[in-house]
Amino acid sequence: MGSSMADKLRYAKEAKEGESLPKEQDLVITNEEPVQEGTDVSIAEEKDVKPKDADNERPKPVPKKNRRGSKQLMAELEAAKTMAEGNKDKYTRLLAEFDNMRTRNEKENAKMFDIGAKDTLEKLLPVVDNLERALESVSDDQKNPFEEGVEKIYKQLMDVLAGIGVKPMEAVGKEFDPTYHNAVVHVEDESAGENIVVEEMQKGYMYKDQVLRFSMVKVAN
Repeated sequence: MGSSMADKLRYAKEAKEGESLPKEQDLVITNEEPVQEGTDVSIAEEKDVKPKDADNERPKPVPKKNRRGSKQLMAELEAAKTMAEGNKDKYTRLLAEFDNMRTRNEKENAKMFDIGAKDTLEKLLPVVDNLERALESVSDDQKNPFEEGVEKIYKQLMDVLAGIGVKPMEAVGKEFDPTYHNAVVHVEDESAGENIVVEEMQKGYMYKDQVLRFSMVKVAN
């Protein structure tokens, strides 16, 4: 009678609670069917999975000397560079030749224009001479409105000629120069220096840097 009634009741209660708990079940994991709650599974095989080394997995670059076709590509690149340099030199030469040709054409065109202008201006100079003679024949105190109008026209004409490069030579008092002067008379004049122009018998003109008409002059001594 070692156990009391209370102990017996406690043992009976514990035994009843133990029967209500489910028995331990083995878990088996398979790849054939999905795992569901309450399904008995077991671990068939354990496999140790290690992370991959990124540096080892990355493909290594092939050395330049071992690349397929590298020599051929380098040869083609050098050939292309050589061709580019040749084309650059050719372009530079052509551009220089074009500039020289354009400069020559501009000079030739300007020269031809000057030749044509010179021929026209030479034919105009006698008209200028006649206007000057007409104005010199009338003194200032005898000029009427008509003659004053002619004088204004003459001045306008001379301004136009000066604007295009036509200017009269000033020969009197200068030393005779066959480049600009045409000596038609020689006189002895002790008051004038040797080889000095003392009179301009026909006025000479310059067109830009060219002689449009030589001065007809009288030279002393």
